[in-house]
Amino acid sequence: MRVLIVKISALGDVVHALPALAYLKSAHPQAKIDWLVEEGFAPLIEGHPGLRRVHRLGLKRWRREGWRAVFAGVKEVLRELRNERYDVVLDLQGNCKSGLFTRLCGAPLRYGFSSSGVREWPNLLATNRKVQLTAADHHISERSLAVAREAFPMGSERPLAGPMHVLPKARTAVEKQLNELGINGRSLVVLQYGTTWQTKLWPLDSWQALARKLCREDRLRPVLIWGNESERRAAEEISRATGGQAVIWPRGTLQELAALLERADLVIGGDTGPIHIAAALETPTVSIFRVTDGSRNGPRGALHIRLQSPLDCSPCLQKSCSRDAECGHSITVEQVLEAARAQLMGKRR
Repeated sequence: MRVLIVKISALGDVVHALPALAYLKSAHPQAKIDWLVEEGFAPLIEGHPGLRRVHRLGLKRWRREGWRAVFAGVKEVLRELRNERYDVVLDLQGNCKSGLFTRLCGAPLRYGFSSSGVREWPNLLATNRKVQLTAADHHISERSLAVAREAFPMGSERPLAGPMHVLPKARTAVEKQLNELGINGRSLVVLQYGTTWQTKLWPLDSWQALARKLCREDRLRPVLIWGNESERRAAEEISRATGGQAVIWPRGTLQELAALLERADLVIGGDTGPIHIAAALETPTVSIFRVTDGSRNGPRGALHIRLQSPLDCSPCLQKSCSRDAECGHSITVEQVLEAARAQLMGKRR
């Protein structure tokens, strides 16, 4: 049995689909399972023991190179997919982009979402087995699991998140960096300021106040991670607010980020990829949700605390809002600090 998972992007969404992989392996341990993903996220799943092969899709890079590169790249990936002669494809993305590869990969059985679950309606033309989601499939991971269960109803394993695979060389690199920064021997709390939408961000002054308070805690060292230049500048402002006690982590590979999050005692952040990676690695988290729904997107289980804005309009899914500042400060520094202390106390017991 040859199975292809189509989950191309984004970082958090790829992580949310990992429970479906675990389920497939429990349903068919001998199945050869491959995954089609955007090349920027491929290192997150390459080397995973549940996968035979990861197909890299370079759409972002090809677009920068021009339309000829797009056509040539898509043609080459489709050739690779058709050569594998897949029996089943699971489209866990539900948009036009994923539908193109689902429809043309050559698999006779093509599972995806019904009209109520797709992100873009043309995706319905790509699949011939459409899965109707129910109220029980509210969480984003359950959506992927619903498709996997429909295709292979005999599986048993349904983890709340992950599991993820971390390469040994990434763990070694992180331990070396921790030693160089003098952080080993202290409780390691990772702070992730950035996320994709302005309205998902917790205010910078709140992060600064939280970092200052965490630095006063006994044997605790906050570490600030970042993914782009604006996040790096924010991390620098947060670190300055602590007199440099909060450490800015040097940006490394995606696998090294996973190794750091695995090593951490606690990860604090908004609705963003690193929080979901931490959950997949069974690292405790405190997550901050404003315009998105923590019960749908957030980490689940006893290891995690989700804080949702108390405003009556939350979650609103708005990317801009006149109440942005009010919403951001509706989750207080003391609430996040109290949740962090509770998580660290649980970790130390």
